[in-house]
Amino acid sequence: LNTRALIRPMTLGNVPTDLVLDTGRFSFEEAQRAPGWLQEMRGGHVPETEEYGIGSFAWRARRPLHPQRFHDFLHQGLFRHGRLLRSKGYFWLATRCHYAGSWQQAGGILQHGPAGAWWAAVPDRYWPEDEEALQAIEARWQEPWGDRRQELVFIGQGLDRAAFTAALDACLLTDAEMALGRDGWAALPDPFPAWEAAEAA
Repeated sequence: LNTRALIRPMTLGNVPTDLVLDTGRFSFEEAQRAPGWLQEMRGGHVPETEEYGIGSFAWRARRPLHPQRFHDFLHQGLFRHGRLLRSKGYFWLATRCHYAGSWQQAGGILQHGPAGAWWAAVPDRYWPEDEEALQAIEARWQEPWGDRRQELVFIGQGLDRAAFTAALDACLLTDAEMALGRDGWAALPDPFPAWEAAEAA
């Protein structure tokens, strides 16, 4: 749509603003006459989802993750079920009932760490007071664990959703492990780095 656009590499969004803002390289009038624009307007453009086989899905669960099995999945199974381009979301480790984990992945770079406390672990007196925020909490609430949950989104090419889901489901606690309760969960092997910032909050 813009044949005059420059393509510049960047790392973690780090790019000089003068290469992005007020460059004078885009003209709406010229773009309207461009073949790509006309093709899009006439319905002849093939969406990237079809042309490149890009798809997405969300995985959600209400049981905690076994830390060792989930860690093994991240390091051995994450890229086995298609070409994973991007994924992000929140996760709940059985050994860390108070804190949500944050997951960010783009290409071969995966980052995970603390995202803060689950509302279920925060005393009511510290909850927000505005109705909109309370409704958002309530929308994610499910007894007996409150807002604790697994909520991850995956985007990629040729992703085998069934295999991905089965591999993630296998990381959840089994019925026997669930029966151990929080005291038993605390003894599970947990190879993830300490979330010192979250645990100190």
